[in-house]
Amino acid sequence: MAETFDPGKLADELRALVRDAEALLRSGLASGGAQLQERSEETLRDLKGRLAGLEQQLNTRARDVDSYVRENPWQAVAVAGGVALILGLIMARR
Repeated sequence: MAETFDPGKLADELRALVRDAEALLRSGLASGGAQLQERSEETLRDLKGRLAGLEQQLNTRARDVDSYVRENPWQAVAVAGGVALILGLIMARR
């Protein structure tokens, strides 16, 4: 059975990664200086912001692709077949 792409699941996994990194930072910086901890927290906030932006872009693109495929199923099949054919030709040459 084919597995479907779930952007929500990817976002959840990335959030878990951020939580784990946060916990690691806190445990590692408990004995470190305040300046290092502040810088690390700033970097972590930046990472969270980027993650939120990535999640939004991923959801938007997934919805766009889904609506295109639903509106043009045969064109989507033709494009997928063409890409598969080109990849097959490229791989056969190696």
